[in-house]
Amino acid sequence: MCHKPQLGAFLLMMALSLGLTTLPAHAQSGQTASKTADKSAKKKDKPAAVNKGQTAKAKDNPKQKAAAKNKAPANSSVQRAKAPAANKSAKNAPSAVKQVRMQSNANSAQQARPVRASFGQMAGLHATSDALDLHSSVALVVDQDTHEVLYRKNDHAVLPIASLTKLMTGLVIAESNLSMDEPIRITQDDVDTEKGSSSRLAVGTVLSRGDLMHLSLMSSENRAANALGRTFPGGMDNFVDRMNARAKQLGMKDTRYVEPTGLSSRNQSSAGDLAVLVAVAYKEPMLRELSTSHGREVEVGRRTLQYNNTNRLVKNPAWDIGLQKTGYISEAGRCLVMQTQVSGRKLIMVFLDSAGKLSRLGDAERVRQWLESKPPLHSGQSLPRTYLPG
Repeated sequence: MCHKPQLGAFLLMMALSLGLTTLPAHAQSGQTASKTADKSAKKKDKPAAVNKGQTAKAKDNPKQKAAAKNKAPANSSVQRAKAPAANKSAKNAPSAVKQVRMQSNANSAQQARPVRASFGQMAGLHATSDALDLHSSVALVVDQDTHEVLYRKNDHAVLPIASLTKLMTGLVIAESNLSMDEPIRITQDDVDTEKGSSSRLAVGTVLSRGDLMHLSLMSSENRAANALGRTFPGGMDNFVDRMNARAKQLGMKDTRYVEPTGLSSRNQSSAGDLAVLVAVAYKEPMLRELSTSHGREVEVGRRTLQYNNTNRLVKNPAWDIGLQKTGYISEAGRCLVMQTQVSGRKLIMVFLDSAGKLSRLGDAERVRQWLESKPPLHSGQSLPRTYLPG
């Protein structure tokens, strides 16, 4: 019994002695330790390298990627903690990279989508050169009093006329002697199914016929124009027949209408026919007033809607415009007709199939400046009285 404490002390001293001698031994044999560590690292790194290769390939093969994850050792507690969170996030939220890629593809597709050419472009009319270098492929300027042609460019070409159609719509309504105070409700039948264009006149909106005329001629409101034709005595078919009959009566041989808005590319005419229409429409005081109005507020339910003129020239003090109408669909390009005074002369201007958003207005400015700065270099031809009814 007395020897046990001594034996314990002896063993403790031996253990301490072994611990002290072990540290210097390892310090002196660093090369051996390194070799041992390298061998150990190689054994550990070899499977990791294989797994890394498998993981790289698994980017293209989801099954290999899943297998690589199952085989790969968890070398870090941080990796083990992050992996489940990443998997959960991938399941519950769309990939940001995927969203960016999808958006990029959508933008590329939009940029690659070809712009639809107008009828005039397809017919090569824009290749026609002219003295004023107009951007409109068709142009006609006529003295309203003398019927003299001052400027012309492809004026016999028959093209879609877009919302210039609404000028005939307004003429038929104005000549019908219908009440301008009669309330008219916008219905589903007035919604554009031709081009899918939008409108601020919601289905169920009730406005007077006079307000619909105003919005149609000033702001080119399609639902307003359609409602005017739909509610005409005899219905839409009778209204379109009246439009075509009036055109024939005026000698507009190149003109055809299939609906009252101009959204259809089958509504077609020539510059010469449109000059006739402008001259006749100018005789109607209501059409002059409404088409050149700067703006109009209309009460729609609890809201007040502000509408403005689609032709900014009506607000330009350099212009004296008595009647006007703009138009645009892709098949027709940008269009404009006006009755105006330049250098004391009453003129009718027609511009069809202009390529740029503001180029039709720029063409009108070119013609005005040319007429103001130089004696008219016209062809010397005078139009027959049937061309511009007196």
